[in-house]
Amino acid sequence: MKIAKPYRFTPLLFGCLVGLIGMIFFTGLALAAPQDQTPQPTPQVPALSDQNCKECHLDIAETWGKSPHANAFIDPVFQERWNGLGKQKECLECHTTSFNANSGSYSAEGVSCEACHGKLTKDHPPAVAPIRADADYCGACHTTTLHEWRLTGHAQAGVGCMDCHDPHSQGGLFKVADDMCINCHKEDMGNYLEDTHIKKNIGCVDCHALVIPPDPLPQDGIVPTGHAFTISPATCVACHTDSLHAGFKLPGYSHWISETISGTLSVTATQSISSSILLEQAPSSELGLSADQRIQALETSLANRSLAILLQGGLIGLVLGGTTAWLVARNTRRSEDEDSEDEIDENTNKDA
Repeated sequence: MKIAKPYRFTPLLFGCLVGLIGMIFFTGLALAAPQDQTPQPTPQVPALSDQNCKECHLDIAETWGKSPHANAFIDPVFQERWNGLGKQKECLECHTTSFNANSGSYSAEGVSCEACHGKLTKDHPPAVAPIRADADYCGACHTTTLHEWRLTGHAQAGVGCMDCHDPHSQGGLFKVADDMCINCHKEDMGNYLEDTHIKKNIGCVDCHALVIPPDPLPQDGIVPTGHAFTISPATCVACHTDSLHAGFKLPGYSHWISETISGTLSVTATQSISSSILLEQAPSSELGLSADQRIQALETSLANRSLAILLQGGLIGLVLGGTTAWLVARNTRRSEDEDSEDEIDENTNKDA
């Protein structure tokens, strides 16, 4: 008599169980593994203070002491607006040095030596002091200037902050601002040196770096800094207000600006033209990402990594489970065959 086998699905159950265990084990190990990080070296000698820097670099210390960086914290305008905003901690990230948001502590008021050179140790000299002076580092605090600069030919040509500015005084590298422009753009001047503006002592920066503060001023005090170097109708109106009200055409205006003055081209259209010109000048890779966009990109990257690990774990579990199910099924089938042979032999003996 054939006995019913109630465990026909036993191999499948064993395979699923082993596959699930393998998937959980692999995924847990992968997610728990630490990310590759480069450990920061710990100085073995005492760190130098800003006072140590000033004892050797007397001329730089004197120049820096009069700069906006040195006075970034005690500046009356900053103090007034900072107090008006309720002394928000975020402001101290740029107006102090080495600000710790968790504890609210900082190593120095204002932007000190450490902010751009890091913590130096007593092996300097002869060890070389590092310099953090690329545009992105400066732009971490000078955000408006950075975004204006990225829309210019200067950014495309790799002309950064220190190519025009003294990092210690924050002033220009030339005493006369126009000399700094001519130093690079000498071949581009053409007939400009014969222009009426030049004859009236109106230089490059008077138009290309003109800052027209918004009215009213924003509460946070962030205004344009004049690093877009573009000319707009507002630039011309800043000087030629009376001429525009008189209604006659100014010499040297391009056609689309003249249309704006006469009313045939709307101000909105003019702004669209200006915006399109700026956007064409800057590749999309240089427009930069906001903090929220960077966070979203990081979250997407982490989600993709977790999904990849889960899929890998599932694949490993499927292989382990399938292999286990095949082995169990094979052993079960072999056992059934042996039982059948024994049963046949037993029946044969009974018949004999």
